[in-house]
Amino acid sequence: MRPLRATGALALIAVLVAVPARAHASPPSVAALQAGLQALGLYDSYVDGISGPQTRHAVILLQRRRGLTVDGVAGPQTRGALGWRGRPGLGSRVMQTGDRGWDVAALQFLLQRAGHGPGRADGLFGPLTQAAVERAQAAVGITADGLAGPQTIAALRGGSTTTPVATDPSGPVRFLRPVAGPMGDGFGAPRSDHAHTGIDFPVPYGTAVGAAGVGTTIYAGYNYGGYGNLVVVGHRLGYTTWYAHLSAIATAAGQAVEGGTIVGYVGSTGHSTGPHLHFEVRRYDTPIDPAPLLLGAISARALGPPARDARRATECRGRRQRHRTAPPGSDWIAREQLCRPPARAHR
Repeated sequence: MRPLRATGALALIAVLVAVPARAHASPPSVAALQAGLQALGLYDSYVDGISGPQTRHAVILLQRRRGLTVDGVAGPQTRGALGWRGRPGLGSRVMQTGDRGWDVAALQFLLQRAGHGPGRADGLFGPLTQAAVERAQAAVGITADGLAGPQTIAALRGGSTTTPVATDPSGPVRFLRPVAGPMGDGFGAPRSDHAHTGIDFPVPYGTAVGAAGVGTTIYAGYNYGGYGNLVVVGHRLGYTTWYAHLSAIATAAGQAVEGGTIVGYVGSTGHSTGPHLHFEVRRYDTPIDPAPLLLGAISARALGPPARDARRATECRGRRQRHRTAPPGSDWIAREQLCRPPARAHR
């Protein structure tokens, strides 16, 4: 008896059955997962909705901790291990103040992505989240009642590439210009898949970049999402300033800075086509237009090009980074601690 020979169609069906396609999780679901993992101390990067090695590693840690099958995939059992942070799914209810859960974290991510706040995705629907929902509803002409139902969620899902909302142009905080030079592309300028979230300063490579005001460095490292060498300084009232594409970093997380303290040097790292400083201002992590908040004065200590400090910072980073490289497809930001700043940055 001759064995049956599978036809092309049968062979194709056999392959599809043997190797099922894995559905890609949506960014809000990934963000909700990251928020839950972050709350448990397993994920120490930003909640960005991008599934990469850091997110998968955190899932594996959770699975090992709870005695689950270790596959790095956040299935029903893994979500169950997150407790209330793993349920219910987005769209299963109308969310309001006092609610908590997976869907609230996903909602908060959508609000952040659309430029309405509330500041972070923690899965807790409080006053800041309600205010952000009301802002989002008013922006699209929905009754601003602070209740996040299907209509609000649908509007937010479709608003991922909208121009950032410039809010509070006359706020209580003012910033020095981080470098001397003309402004290039401004806030809201169109990009291929998003709107520009800051102001570009096309100044020469190696130009010293000064902190725009009094604050504390909260991030100093390499960002794999396009910012390259990035410094973030936290200021009062929920404001942060971002300094991107640096050739070298001259500060470290936890360092107190003031207007003019050198935080880095202009470069072209990350997604950049030439030397320039990308400068952002955010309030509660929502990008706002920096232009109305900028004073005419320049960060005084950033005027000169101290090449020695730039060379030292570059060499220092080189020593720390020589034995590690960015993993392909890594998460939006990698929390790498770079070298301590040069002595002059502490003055």
